[in-house]
Formats: sequence, structure tokens, C-alpha cells
Amino acid sequence: MNLVLFEPNELNAPLLRTDARGQHILTVLRRREGDTFDVGLVNGPIGKATLAAINPDAIALTFAWNTPLAPLHPITLLIGLPRPQTARDILRDATTLGATSIHFVTTERTDPNYATSSLWTTDEWRRHCLAGAAQAFDTRIPEITWTRTLADSINLLPTDTARLALDNYEATLAIGDVVAASKTAKPTPLVLALGPERGWGDKDRGTLRASRFTLAHLGSRVLRTETAAVASLSIVRSRLGLM
Repeated sequence: MNLVLFEPNELNAPLLRTDARGQHILTVLRRREGDTFDVGLVNGPIGKATLAAINPDAIALTFAWNTPLAPLHPITLLIGLPRPQTARDILRDATTLGATSIHFVTTERTDPNYATSSLWTTDEWRRHCLAGAAQAFDTRIPEITWTRTLADSINLLPTDTARLALDNYEATLAIGDVVAASKTAKPTPLVLALGPERGWGDKDRGTLRASRFTLAHLGSRVLRTETAAVASLSIVRSRLGLM
């Protein structure tokens, strides 16, 4: 936990010592009354908190905030809805890497049962995003959806976006080369689509091509979906000069 994150409605209430953040402050950071540590307001600024008091059940904090963070470069992920454990990894790591939107979509080869997981029916998905932001020493968490089809999500995209889709089978261009060739002086929002764990179907590829997506690959090795998401995001950010 490189940054201790707080929701806006938590700032005026004591933090329970049983809260994971309270335990982290007292036992990992080993802060005592009067000590300070790094904090962030979810989707807001970074600052410093002062441990004002340690009580039997809770700790009292005061906050001082810095200027707001600069906007992130818009990078949207469209990902075929994977198994819940895979989605957990993607939520955390894609947030760490600065994705601004992650839309988990239904495709030809998506298992519809994945959408009924407690990951989505509770707020668990948000906890993984917060963990990813804290790891990155950032406060921004992406917009997350998981109920749309691939076609519906594409239809909601802005028109002025660079569009890439990873594909192991029919892509002939490396993703890094495509990003480098499409880079312009004015930063352009980018959409990166990854198929579900069994890959895109023929209908999916047709939808992507008809919607101006360029098929690209990460090389000859077949990667797990969560690994491909991290690798492709890292390459995109590097080629765009965002690292």
C-alpha cells in the first residue's frame, strides 16, 4: 500500500483500527501520534495525513491536500469477460498502469456465468481498482462496466480514437509498430481490445474490423489474458511516451 486512499465521505470520521488501512498505518508504517504519511482522495488529490490521536477502537486523522493531479492520457480497454480471478488481476494491474476505462464485454466465446460472480454483484471489483491505484501512488480509478456486448461498447466509443485489437491468429502487425505509426503530435485517445480467454470469434473480428480496429499481436507466444493486458498496456504507454 504505497498510498493510503480515502473516499470523500470518510474524511470526517475516525478510522477503525480493524480497517486494513488502520492496521497498515499502525503496524506497517508504524506511525505514532503526530506522525505524517502519504494519502490520496479517490479520484482527487494526493496529500499528507497526520495521525492526531490513537484511541482503543479507532484513530483520528487530519488531512492536508496538494494540487489536483494532471489528467491521465485516455486509454480504454475492451476485454472479453474472463473468469473472475482473471478479471481481478486485470482490474488491479490495469489501474496501476493508468487505464482510464475498462469495459468487460460479452463476445462469441464469453461464458455468461462469469457475470454473476460476486466480483460484479458486490463492490468487490472496486476494491481491486483501489489496490491498483494505491500501488501506483495514484488516486484515479477507471470507469468500469461489465454488462455490455462488444458491439454496444464499441458504439459508445468517441469517434476520434486510435483503435487496436490484440489477436493471436490473424494479426500481421506488432502492437508496438502500430502505435508508433499512429502517433501524432496531438495525443489521441486510444482503445485497446483483448478477446476473452478463448480468443475472438469470427463474428467478433468482423465487428472489430468494421469499427476501424487494427488487429495487432504481441509476438508468437500465447499469453494469459491478464498477462496480455499488462504487456500490451506497457507497450502502448511506452510508445506513447507515457512511462
